[in-house]
Amino acid sequence: MHIEYEGRCHCSAIGYRYRTPLIPAEWAIRACDCSFCRAHDVLSASGATADITFFAREPGKLRRYRFGLRTADFLICSHCGVYIGAVMSGNCGTFGIVNVRALVTQPEHLATAVPVSYDGEDEVSRIARREQRWSKARFAPEIT
Repeated sequence: MHIEYEGRCHCSAIGYRYRTPLIPAEWAIRACDCSFCRAHDVLSASGATADITFFAREPGKLRRYRFGLRTADFLICSHCGVYIGAVMSGNCGTFGIVNVRALVTQPEHLATAVPVSYDGEDEVSRIARREQRWSKARFAPEIT
């Protein structure tokens, strides 16, 4: 049985539905040390047994930002500036992560975040890691 959690930006223009069979205490939470994640105070979640649907109540406010190796789109609201998650298309489909800090209701017992650094990864190894660790993702029809 999957439980659905909703996240969204501050003004509710964009968001996600994160479906997982795991309770929040079992989620794989990562605190990346890159400048983008540090600046946004991001805690990322994803998992092979979870899936993500990104949606936009106001599609014109969804902005995609790429940096570094440019292998993923980081999804940001152009109105309120909140980062909700990231998505990439790989050889095996579309994968994503969510920013746990954008959850509508913060889980009471969330897993402890693990500090991570992806410095030194090349494009091939970064895509391979994401295909293993990120969740299957899709966009709701209004933002395909």
